[in-house]
Amino acid sequence: MNCKTCLVDAGKRMLHSGLTVDTWGNLSLRDPETGLVYLTPSAMPYDVLTEDDIVAARLDGTVVEGTRKPTIEMEMHLEILRARPELRAVIHTHPIDSQVFAVLRRPIPPISDEAAQTLGGTVSVAEYGLPGSPELAENAVRALGNGCACLLANHGAVCVGASLEQAFKVCTVLEVTAKIYRMALAIGEPHVISDDLVAAMRDFAVNHYGQDKR
Repeated sequence: MNCKTCLVDAGKRMLHSGLTVDTWGNLSLRDPETGLVYLTPSAMPYDVLTEDDIVAARLDGTVVEGTRKPTIEMEMHLEILRARPELRAVIHTHPIDSQVFAVLRRPIPPISDEAAQTLGGTVSVAEYGLPGSPELAENAVRALGNGCACLLANHGAVCVGASLEQAFKVCTVLEVTAKIYRMALAIGEPHVISDDLVAAMRDFAVNHYGQDKR
């Protein structure tokens, strides 16, 4: 499946998974063969996207394919992919529970095995920047670091992966973790898994879990 088809399908999946509403959020996918980054267009409903609506750009921001305006957050996607050459996919979402902590500007710690294995350590909050601004792109890269996800203050979340499937897993686990954390805080103080145990579980998930790993 080519990158354009993957993004069209991924846009519908993001919308119908409750990870965003209307035309908010955006996705990108890097082609490992050409180095081009394919992005969803700006302000177009995901249910009606076609391959012709997908835009392709070089890492320097030069658009080389497509006639649509790319997502307003193109620079954030490219900045992340420039900083993290091991990544292929970036998904920016607007899910409710993750946004609760984004507007609180409160990081989400590893409070479950799933969070430790998939997200690694604490999910940080990027400093506020206007949508589409260079400041937001820089802040997102800084908050993401070498991790899998970050929150954007008063905005939403950014999740990354070596594939779209991996990035979607991060999105899903982040939102579930945010919901559990919010509910637990309403009752008491959640216990956070220690850094050494998080590191052990993350290593297991990345290097040993699955039929194709030892």
